[in-house]
Amino acid sequence: MIKQFHALVVNKQGEQFSINVQKLTVNDLPEGEVLIRVCYSGVNYKDSLAAIPDGHIVTSYPFVPGIDLAGIVLSSEDSRFREGDKVIATSYGIGVSHFGGYSELARIPADWIVPLPEGLSLREAMIIGTAGFTAALSVQRLEENHVTPGKGKVLVTGATGGVGSFAVSILSAGGYHVEASTGKEAEYDFLKNIGAQTVINRGEIYDGTLKALKKQKWAAAVDPVGGEPLAALLSQIQYGGSVAVSGLTAGTKLPTTVFPFILRGISLLGIDSVYCPMETRRRIWHRLAGEFKPLHLENFVQNEVTLEQLPDILPILLKGEARGRTIVKLGEEK
Repeated sequence: MIKQFHALVVNKQGEQFSINVQKLTVNDLPEGEVLIRVCYSGVNYKDSLAAIPDGHIVTSYPFVPGIDLAGIVLSSEDSRFREGDKVIATSYGIGVSHFGGYSELARIPADWIVPLPEGLSLREAMIIGTAGFTAALSVQRLEENHVTPGKGKVLVTGATGGVGSFAVSILSAGGYHVEASTGKEAEYDFLKNIGAQTVINRGEIYDGTLKALKKQKWAAAVDPVGGEPLAALLSQIQYGGSVAVSGLTAGTKLPTTVFPFILRGISLLGIDSVYCPMETRRRIWHRLAGEFKPLHLENFVQNEVTLEQLPDILPILLKGEARGRTIVKLGEEK
């Protein structure tokens, strides 16, 4: 048994905040039935918030962030998992109230763990991570709400981010005409390479003014942005269309009216990847290993970093400078 291992630890005592790699022991880990040797993790918006003193994600210190992890079971007190099994653990309290993936070892409740589906490596699972899972869940909810390729263009906002970029790829693979929105003109080629048929500036959706109803442009949308841009988007969805919303990078307030809902019959679909039922979670991961898996998954990787590099990498998402995914390598996949 490994006696000591490395983890990224954030700590806050009064006004003093620190973030650095430390040595921990298994006894430092929280309770859980399954001990995992972590091979990969990823960088998400929540992780960046957990790495600042006023991010309102972490409530108890010292703490190990990282809402995603993929690795190999070292020991298990639950019959569903055995030593040597390859597994994925995301969401629930991981990286928020329960020590997360920025650690060479993690102890996780068995009910929070998904067996790695055939067709994915551990590294690929963390390229996808919570961001790709959320995108896939968004697309599935649109499908369940009768959105089909024949109904018109589907807009993806915040398209260069983790959720947005995976939504572009998944929708494109499903035969949809994908229109990607971004404020980064330099990334237009990236978005077209991952499946966007057309790319627009985000100012074409929201120019700073809001109207109850505007010209109908899109059959549906995947929106990880929220805030006033979402309100503007709702006013431009076609009759009977749907918007799957999963984020709040533009804010939590939604200053809209009832008119898009009662005059055009649109649906606003809330996407929660944190407490998504396990049956749905397993189905989504299997689709991500199959028809939802991007053909060129490596195109989504902006960086592969170590634990020691994380303190410099985590602020990038808060500055809006991220593209695709940053993954964290903690061990060998064998």
